[in-house]
Amino acid sequence: MTFKHADSGSAAADELVSRDESAKLRRLRHGRGSARAIAMTGTASSLGRRLVAELAEAQHVARVVVLDTVHPGVTGSKVSFYSLDLTQPAVDARLTEVLEAEEIDTFVHLSALEGPIHATAWAHELERSGTMQVLHACHKRRIAKLITVSSALVYGPHRDNPNFLREDHPLRGLHGAHYVADQMDVEAQVEKWREKHPESFVSVLRMALVLGPKTQNFVRRYLSRTFVPSVLGYDPLVQLVHENDALAALMLAVERDVSGVFNIASEGLLRLSTAIRLAGGLPLPLPFGTLRRVASLLWALQLCEAPGAFVSLLRHLCVLDTARAQRELGFRSRYNAREAIVSLRGAAPLHDAKLLSEAR
Repeated sequence: MTFKHADSGSAAADELVSRDESAKLRRLRHGRGSARAIAMTGTASSLGRRLVAELAEAQHVARVVVLDTVHPGVTGSKVSFYSLDLTQPAVDARLTEVLEAEEIDTFVHLSALEGPIHATAWAHELERSGTMQVLHACHKRRIAKLITVSSALVYGPHRDNPNFLREDHPLRGLHGAHYVADQMDVEAQVEKWREKHPESFVSVLRMALVLGPKTQNFVRRYLSRTFVPSVLGYDPLVQLVHENDALAALMLAVERDVSGVFNIASEGLLRLSTAIRLAGGLPLPLPFGTLRRVASLLWALQLCEAPGAFVSLLRHLCVLDTARAQRELGFRSRYNAREAIVSLRGAAPLHDAKLLSEAR
């Protein structure tokens, strides 16, 4: 943590004392014996629903307050539901009211979409404006801990990317992808909030592409094709995170009092061609320009899982360094990239075992 130089005396000194006292208060408030009161958004997703269920069973959690437009379907004595739409103006007043009434100390903001959608204006309101209202309510409540999820795509797939991207690498995004731009804006908002609230723990989990039997996103739809498009002359390394590991990382972020950005990914990398075959498909190599134009057209016709800008993911590297998450968050993935893909098909056929052996 960086403080202003206290060369003029009392004002800066008072600020240091105030922040030090706040740090002590948050440690006391989140001692090992205390039970957390957690509010959550984004519980309509598979990951969100599973996190509600896990938290409701955790001994260190007193209650889970769901803030969403749709009930997650998880019930129990610890779970309560408030119907709130983050795209509505001035919803922060209602959010603040709920946070105060429920005495919330931890906010898990999962309203980030799982992938690109055609309703870009609505997505913009949910991601950017919704996050702004959540942060405003957290400020009023003086939340002790804030956790949110982002995507590895904020780094962007670029020709000059290093082999492994650390958390301090510049966020260059993906040109022309509204979904990625929204993710980058959310991260910028959260970072500004963290700087203004050094007394709070703020964790951002940058997830690799999430995959698993219960996850329905653009990655799974892409791999579910019989003939899977790829870029002619390119076979980049693919990094994933199994849905169970994504859930485990979120639970660790709730349990542990840490601040910062953490890259979350499973162990192991695969060539894109191997990933496609493991999923049961066959690579269909096409020239980059042709594939991008076709993808853009199909996206406009709502016949494709992602816009043309995402074709760059099939050409360049975007691989995360997870050392910080291992060191500070205690995150260790239980599933590797191969297992994440094979899990889409249930019990793996014999030819999958051969492919796994060849990929090692």
